Amino acid sequence: MARTIIPRITPSDPKWCRAQIFFITWLAYVGFYLTRKAFAVAKIELRKEEVWGISKSTMGYIDLAYLVAYAIGQFIWGITADRVGTRRVVLTGMFVSIVMAVVAGASTITVLLGVVLFIQGLAQSTGWAPLTKNIGNFFNQRERGRVLGFWCSNYAVGGLIASTYAGWAVQYYGDWRYAFWVPAATLGVIWILFIMLQRNRPEDFSNHLSIPVTDHPDPTTQSLTSDEETEISPPTISPYRNPVVLHLAAVYFFLKPTRYMILFWSPLYLNEKLGTGTAESGFLSGMFELAGPLGVVCGGFLSDVVFRSRRMPVCVIFFLLLSVLLFLFNGLPANRIALGMGLLGIGFLLFAPDSLISATAAIDFGTQKGSGTAAGLINGVGSIGAAVGGYLPALLTSDDNVTNWNLVFRILACFVLAAGLLLIPRWNAVPAQEPAPAAGGAAGKESES
Repeated sequence: MARTIIPRITPSDPKWCRAQIFFITWLAYVGFYLTRKAFAVAKIELRKEEVWGISKSTMGYIDLAYLVAYAIGQFIWGITADRVGTRRVVLTGMFVSIVMAVVAGASTITVLLGVVLFIQGLAQSTGWAPLTKNIGNFFNQRERGRVLGFWCSNYAVGGLIASTYAGWAVQYYGDWRYAFWVPAATLGVIWILFIMLQRNRPEDFSNHLSIPVTDHPDPTTQSLTSDEETEISPPTISPYRNPVVLHLAAVYFFLKPTRYMILFWSPLYLNEKLGTGTAESGFLSGMFELAGPLGVVCGGFLSDVVFRSRRMPVCVIFFLLLSVLLFLFNGLPANRIALGMGLLGIGFLLFAPDSLISATAAIDFGTQKGSGTAAGLINGVGSIGAAVGGYLPALLTSDDNVTNWNLVFRILACFVLAAGLLLIPRWNAVPAQEPAPAAGGAAGKESES
């Protein structure tokens, strides 16, 4: 139906083809975030509303329902994207996410809201692994760190826009429900653009362009000296049997709790700490994501240029710095400038290794053929950890409904430190070079849908 009603746009220049894919996949994941962060902003108003009066513990259970579903979905959709292509998976997930956001805004009972957000978690999980695979199909290993550094700014930008956008919607319309409805309408526009602009592979463009995106030996990687003891990952085994991919998944388990605790709880944290309103709390919480684009670009550049396509050294260094900042964060002066700068620092130090592990390294070590599966596996295990982080504030809420935020941040600091120490043995790991696939070969099995 979409093929006949909504026209597809096809440029003639290969560079513009790649630019088009970069743009639409980037925009698609920004769109996912618009509906993902709605509940985080709505929490402030829901606690005030007499009809709801939701406790932090109940909010924690709702977040947990979302995150469990999100984790489950990661394992499913990564494999599915490798088999049927990105297009079907993402379009379906986007559509369900729009519907669930509308229903969430219309909910009148807590149980229904929990069920809706569980389904929303499944829908949201269709985004990362398939879109990561999609962008990886158009860019080779030598340029992936820098390209994905820019591309992975999507969830930082998405989180920033979502926080301010949802907060503005609540303030402008005077109702928390618009934190769900306005982002849903915007995602609907992006859904139409995705139909028009997205392609699974270079061969899927109507003019059958041949774009040189296969991986070739990288002279910088090959020039690593023997005393560096470079670890080369096997190129052909399944991501579920690749020791480097499994190792990255374990590391991501300890990193992702921090991102989702801040994603889901920072507006309420700032509201309690500073007494700010819904709109201002949403805006200040967006400082976390504001530094994200700079972080991911910096991380990608350092991994490609300074560390010669090795992703792990950048991650380890940033992990150690991040653990120190998290440990000290709640002790910062209770004012907008100090906490805003603290969130900026956390965002910069977190988003760089986050993108390198969940996207760049997932494609590197999962290979183009299995990149969706690898990204889904890494993000799925990480999302199990995110469920822990997302529930921490609710778990550490006392009887008088005051959260021990100092303990929350120190636990997160320990998680991040564990991630850094766990990754040190893979300091020099690099992926093996992939052979160029023959036209109509394995890559061609990924159908255009």
